[in-house]
Amino acid sequence: MHPAFAVGLVFAGCCSNVVFLELLARKHPGCGNIVTFAQFLFIAVEGFLFEADLGRKRPAIPIRYYGAMVAMFFTVSVVNNYALNLNIAMPLHMIFRSGSLIANMILGIIILKKRYSIFKYTSIALVSVGIFICTFMSAKQVTSQSSSSENDGFQAFAWWLLGIGALTFALLMSARMGIFQETLYRQFGKHSKEALFYNHALPLPGFIFLASDIYDHAVLFNKSELYQVPVVGVTVPIMWFYLLMNVITQYVCIRGVFTLTTECTSLTVTLVVTLRKFVSLIFSILYFRNPFTLWHWLGTVFVFLGTLMYTEVWSNLGPPKGQPPKEDKRN
Repeated sequence: MHPAFAVGLVFAGCCSNVVFLELLARKHPGCGNIVTFAQFLFIAVEGFLFEADLGRKRPAIPIRYYGAMVAMFFTVSVVNNYALNLNIAMPLHMIFRSGSLIANMILGIIILKKRYSIFKYTSIALVSVGIFICTFMSAKQVTSQSSSSENDGFQAFAWWLLGIGALTFALLMSARMGIFQETLYRQFGKHSKEALFYNHALPLPGFIFLASDIYDHAVLFNKSELYQVPVVGVTVPIMWFYLLMNVITQYVCIRGVFTLTTECTSLTVTLVVTLRKFVSLIFSILYFRNPFTLWHWLGTVFVFLGTLMYTEVWSNLGPPKGQPPKEDKRN
């Protein structure tokens, strides 16, 4: 698959996925576990049918390596979704996940002994600062709106602090997983579809420990208002419709991300995903009618300036190095 197409999948799938996740979280903030389970189950079943050939196809990468990757991937997914239960607003949730760009570079330097140009360091700093500004301002708006109706005591702050710790842990674990994937593909070759299947199939037994919470939210979903699905004409509880759309868009999103990991370096993948999060934030602000202030525009400038610096797009505008400009032969 061409990298450009994979990038398209990431932006289309992930941006729409965030919208349905916010619709779910606004109605039931504690629904993270059932959302994670549904996503993992759908992708695992699809992979078992079309990638694993009903279990007859042997994996190209040994299962023991997938075991380590799965432990990290499952932990990151559950912790990120569960953080929404801990007084973490959606914009603040994005602020830590967008910080993976810096975490990926730091771990890349420490573990892989990588070195980057000054433009790379500067661009990543600009992108991260830009997303930080946008999400922080949005988080302030959400906090000010909720503070008038919720208890601002020590207990609420303690839960918020626990949520920050959970997101920080997930951030570092996600960056470490990206580097681990990069080293595996370098050793065994590129197998994005296989990795996608095993990363979602192997953790499924772990949801047994979350079964009670998943069941409780399934009951709540059944009690939600009815909604007639367009085109199909079927009437279902609206929360199940949101969940179905979240699962489908998550599949499109994660398929694009896993394909990118086979075509690009870990840092490049992280940059694409980070930019996608920025677009999701802007779309969320516009779709849910959140205020878009001067600070948001400042963050926008930082993000796109950082992106241009990272890709060094200006170096591609002139002739290749060592070659003079082509003469105009129209005269």
